[in-house]
Amino acid sequence: MRATNVRMCQVGVNNSRRLKSDQQARIRTSFTTCSLHGWRFVSLLGMLLFLPAAIQAAMPLELRVDFGVSNGAIRPLHGINKGSLAAGGMVDVTAALKALGVPFARLHDCHWPNPDVVDIHAVFPNFQADPEDPAGYDFALTDEYLLATIATGAQIIYRLGESIEHTSKRRFVHPPENTPKWAAICLGIIRHYNEGWANGFHHDIRYWEIWNEPDNRPAMWSGTDDDYFRLYRITASAIKKSYPHLKVGGPAVGNNGRFFKGAFQPAAFVTNFLGLCRRESLPLDFFSWHSYTAAPTEPPRRAQAIRRMLDDHGFATTESHLNEWNYLPGNTWNPISRSSPAEARDRFYQEMSGAQSAAFIAATLLGLQEAPVEVCNFFHGELGGFGLFNLNGVPQKNYYALRAFRDLLDTPRRVQTQGSIPGQLILEAGLNLDATSATILVSNFAYPQSEFRLASARLPWRGRTIVETRLVDATHDFDLTGSEISAAPNASLVLRLKSPAIALISLRRAPPR
Repeated sequence: MRATNVRMCQVGVNNSRRLKSDQQARIRTSFTTCSLHGWRFVSLLGMLLFLPAAIQAAMPLELRVDFGVSNGAIRPLHGINKGSLAAGGMVDVTAALKALGVPFARLHDCHWPNPDVVDIHAVFPNFQADPEDPAGYDFALTDEYLLATIATGAQIIYRLGESIEHTSKRRFVHPPENTPKWAAICLGIIRHYNEGWANGFHHDIRYWEIWNEPDNRPAMWSGTDDDYFRLYRITASAIKKSYPHLKVGGPAVGNNGRFFKGAFQPAAFVTNFLGLCRRESLPLDFFSWHSYTAAPTEPPRRAQAIRRMLDDHGFATTESHLNEWNYLPGNTWNPISRSSPAEARDRFYQEMSGAQSAAFIAATLLGLQEAPVEVCNFFHGELGGFGLFNLNGVPQKNYYALRAFRDLLDTPRRVQTQGSIPGQLILEAGLNLDATSATILVSNFAYPQSEFRLASARLPWRGRTIVETRLVDATHDFDLTGSEISAAPNASLVLRLKSPAIALISLRRAPPR
């Protein structure tokens, strides 16, 4: 079949060509020729610096994959926030999320802006009730929510606390009037979902997070730093005393610090929190933090800095969780402020769910592969603004970025790649466990050229190779745009990928004729 986005090229070696320019030169090297739009281009491997600028500009950037060099494993870092029941239970995206193979679902801002599940006030509506009495709890809706989320295959990260409140009147984001009692309510929730208490379940939820963004005031916390530190001290200690095998952490901090002249400066809240945990030997199994940005290099860079910060404070075994992240168009929240025009808000959310966001998501997930972070959770996996689906549950382009990454995970044996350009273009590749198929994922987030030579080497099979390409861009939603059989297993191909876009190239051994 004729490929739409891929042309197979024949590789020749140990030949020479005369290149004419203002300064003629004869260069002997290996080269590749390929038909492209009616003319032929020459890729001189490793010799591009010797070519005239005009010829360099006309030649596609070379991306290389060496399937003979192992580079560890591709890690499933595509967790999400929220569960699969939305719109008050009227929309169920369980099947779509199951197709993503989501590893973790962090439960925060569930059913927002009117949360009736997960939050402490929803599960324990009368704070005057007895935390030891099952009658004080209203688990029914949250039970249903967790069951649907677990049906996606995701492990739960349960955020103990409340959802964000942007209204002028805030009802729940306040320090509890009785912190030990609040901690006892948390223990009741854990008993219900892990030990079957109060007609409960045995979900084996490992991660329990104490509050969300207590530094985001007053929308998420109306108290002081010390108020939150007291909440964490009492609750984390109570959970760890009763359930030493569980992992307790926080603070899901929004402002974790800044880079100044190349050095990371932690926020004062973070420094004081870590100092408290160190000084009082408080449990901190995981440190959670957030990153919203327009630069796909920002989350991996921040992950490196936060790992060093944790190590420097004596928390070398504490996991690092990037449990909220997303594309922030223009690196500003202004378009979605209350005073912003509706048209600006609409453009913001369209970009946040469109091709630019898809390329950002894929680039970030690939860039995080070598970052020192254990868990990542995209915000979020539900409907509407920031989400993967529109208000009717239809997947958007950002959903298909996670879908492409999920297919890459089917070939988890990571191999060596070359040609990525930080902040603009990135690729990763892998083999499946029995070395019968391979996948290459390329994200062109901001590279100005749209044509690339993708050269593969040392595929672990002989004979013909089936090559298929899927695209996510302005006009494609993970559509199959190219399918061809190559007679040479290590043949090169020309990839047309105009920014912003994602290409998933699948290779597998063709059956015998």
